[in-house]
Amino acid sequence: MKNHRRFLSLFLAVIMVTALFVAAPVSEAKKEAIPDSYTFPLEEKVEIGGLTNFPAGSESEPNNRTIFKRLEEATNVHVNWRAIQSDQWGDKISLEMSNVKTLPEFVFNAQFSDTDLLKYAKQGAVIHVEEYIDQYMPNLSKVFEQAPEYRTMCTDENGHIWALPWIEQLGSNKTAIQAVGNMPFINLAWLEFLGLEVPTTVDEFEQVLIAFRDNADALKAEFNIDGDIIPLACIINGGNEDCTILCNGFGEGYGDPDPGRHIVVSDDRQVVCTATTEGFRKGVEWLHKLYDEKLIDPDAFTQEWSTYVAKGKSGRYGVCFSWDVANIVSISMDDLIAGKGWIPLPALTADVRNITPCNGSFTSGFDRGRCVITANAKNPALICAWLDQMYAPLQSPQNNWGTYGEDDDFDIFEMSTNDQGEPMLKHAWLGDASPVEVREAECVGGPLAILDSYYNVYVTCPDDAQYRLDWIKDVYTPDMNTQYVFPNVFMSADDTKTISNLNADIYKCINTARASWIMNGFTDADFEKLQSDLNAYGLEQYLAIFQKYLDAYYA
Repeated sequence: MKNHRRFLSLFLAVIMVTALFVAAPVSEAKKEAIPDSYTFPLEEKVEIGGLTNFPAGSESEPNNRTIFKRLEEATNVHVNWRAIQSDQWGDKISLEMSNVKTLPEFVFNAQFSDTDLLKYAKQGAVIHVEEYIDQYMPNLSKVFEQAPEYRTMCTDENGHIWALPWIEQLGSNKTAIQAVGNMPFINLAWLEFLGLEVPTTVDEFEQVLIAFRDNADALKAEFNIDGDIIPLACIINGGNEDCTILCNGFGEGYGDPDPGRHIVVSDDRQVVCTATTEGFRKGVEWLHKLYDEKLIDPDAFTQEWSTYVAKGKSGRYGVCFSWDVANIVSISMDDLIAGKGWIPLPALTADVRNITPCNGSFTSGFDRGRCVITANAKNPALICAWLDQMYAPLQSPQNNWGTYGEDDDFDIFEMSTNDQGEPMLKHAWLGDASPVEVREAECVGGPLAILDSYYNVYVTCPDDAQYRLDWIKDVYTPDMNTQYVFPNVFMSADDTKTISNLNADIYKCINTARASWIMNGFTDADFEKLQSDLNAYGLEQYLAIFQKYLDAYYA
């Protein structure tokens, strides 16, 4: 009987495997025996095919970048790249993934959402890689050993890992650099010129904005500004450029730190939709008051990033919002570090005083879907072994930020040594050069890992990251009274799809109402209509799914 069952199991397995190969033909090269491990450089040059993207205005041919030139020399692996400009990536990668037969062997800068990742896995466009990680990726395996939470975050409910992650640790928990995204900045030079103090309450803040508005002519003359003075500049529903953080003090003090999903976690570990709270209502009502008093840029509802930056660089802003104010206004790193010109605006007290950290921030920077191996990979083991070089402690910082020894005016790094005399990448001083522009010119992105334990061992902390870490620790962490954030969890395919479908309506409903209410005001009936619409769009089911994963995470 046992032999009969074994034969039947084997017979069924053969049928299933045969069906798989009929559905997705595998090349003869994929059937060849592969070694137990790979040692680089390979004795003979091997070619593989990859797809990636590049920032507009930077080098479009990946193999012309110093990082990839060195990797080819070190591994004897040549990558035949197809490269797409970053601002076209969203549309073009969808087309690329729709035809499995023409896919390259791997997608280096995929940045797939969970929905995309599981969809492509189900379609057979990408393969799971956990076995390759264990056997052919010692660098990534070591990262998972040092920080096992990341392997858990990469693994689906069936134990599969469908993509190689991007990990960037800079601080942790309430001091993590990702804890505050849309950081508010206030023009200290304007405050000093008008004899004003940095505001600490919403009422004081409003009076400062009024002073900026009413002294516009004096400010323009003093600071040689061409164009209208804009007391408060932002992009409504614009992520890190939104002004939602100003409303953290209203009502329950939740704010709206997750503008993509509009959820927070209460201190009794319940998932809450921010748009259902009294704080949301009172905060939007206050923003409408500011808009009605002509304190908010009227273009805030329609302007794009380029317009927002152009006005900021011309010196017209009193308050603005961004990941880093240096991206928006003209200011040197020296002045930022010294606290001159612009400073982060502290939490504003309204009903309470609180800053809610961004969801997922306690495990720092993480992208689950950064790089995938496609079904067309002729030798997935070799490709994974090559990609594992990206996780080497001296390589990951270069891929993430840039390199050394370039043939241009600037280098992100110089090769130095740590206290033990071992190689260490030391961040170079960039002067007035924009760190973002230099990084885009040199880095390659892709799968990588930088852990907190790497700093001052393999790499120094970037200067622009360090002052931001200091701002969070000194300015915002003391007011982070919220106990929990929603963790970075890998939902099942069904739940991911359901959340995605529900969020499409919920997200649009909330954002449309918020923008309209800030501009035009709203009534009690309008607020009740929003609640009714959200319930009709499945808010109860939406929150229940999040709650299920939150409970499981803490269980």
